[in-house]
Amino acid sequence: MQCAVAVASSPVFSPSRVSSIFCKSSVSSPDLRKLNLLRSPPPLTPSSSLSLPASPRLHKQEIVYKEFQEGLSVTPTTASKRKRPAKLSIPMIPVCCFAVDSPARVERLDEVEVEEEGYSVYCKRGRRAAMEDRYSADVDLGGDSKQAFFGVFDGHGGAKAADFAAKNIAKNVMAGVTKKGDEGIEVAIKNGYLATDAEFLKEDVSGGSCCVTALIREGELLVSNAGDCRAVMSRGGIAEALTSDHRPSREDEMDRIQTLGGYVDCCRGVWRIQGCLAVSRGIGDRNLKQWVTAEPETKSLKIKPECEFLILASDGLWDKVTNQEAVDVVRPLCIGVDKPEPFSACKNLARLAIRRGSTDDVSVMVIQLSHFLS
Repeated sequence: MQCAVAVASSPVFSPSRVSSIFCKSSVSSPDLRKLNLLRSPPPLTPSSSLSLPASPRLHKQEIVYKEFQEGLSVTPTTASKRKRPAKLSIPMIPVCCFAVDSPARVERLDEVEVEEEGYSVYCKRGRRAAMEDRYSADVDLGGDSKQAFFGVFDGHGGAKAADFAAKNIAKNVMAGVTKKGDEGIEVAIKNGYLATDAEFLKEDVSGGSCCVTALIREGELLVSNAGDCRAVMSRGGIAEALTSDHRPSREDEMDRIQTLGGYVDCCRGVWRIQGCLAVSRGIGDRNLKQWVTAEPETKSLKIKPECEFLILASDGLWDKVTNQEAVDVVRPLCIGVDKPEPFSACKNLARLAIRRGSTDDVSVMVIQLSHFLS
């Protein structure tokens, strides 16, 4: 193996070589002068050729030191202040060209309060940026004070589907009811739901909506739903559910979805279609339309004196309040009193759900069925 050994007589260890590197030396060179400047510069005498008039400006050696730090190689004799770079001319583009509505600039609906003869409504926004629930109330249909159509709509993926359904479903249902012929009124209601769904899909917007509606006509009550909005009636103080929630966990709904080639799985305790939607029926939901049908289930009954009131509400209420609890809250304010307070009953129900931890939008409608009896 070859190796090299340094001996004391080697130039590497020569005194003059060592001192020239690590100690001050009388030998002068441009590099050493520059290194000396990096240390503290010597005080200047009045006769020095580098003396400057007394002023707050830096003397030339300090300028060189500063410029050396910034990577400039400047000698003391040619040192000068760095010139400010020329200003860049950047064309200004109006900000409004790129302006996007932010939540702060969008009008936000926090609650809805309605108190009319025969019905009352209270809606309270949850933790979402905007309320996605809607309601509809069409009374005196065809000039008949005993005929009416009511609905509560719970949007998901935005409020557009709920808003569309609230504005159009009554019109589409009643168009079929007036010319139902031999098909029957329940078929007319189904066709009205499906027509509303088809019209919304043509809008080419996303989102969907659950629906629960009540048609009162000729002393008959017809309640329909698609999704998990629910209708509960008080019959002599006993809660009677008139709808069944459409959720993927329901056995018949799961079978229907799987027969159509879809799948249902449980994610964090919630059953969902294709791993995303927690309801199996509704208006809209174009991306899942193969499995999410808008066809409603309808139940009809004759309104009798023991049929006291009807509660239509979104799942923001029903996830926290049972059917019987809801009836127990409403009944003391609406039945057997000189001055019924259905609006206060709606508000009390919403507050109860919120107090129990509901973070969803909560919409409650109370319909006094006695008002529509002949």
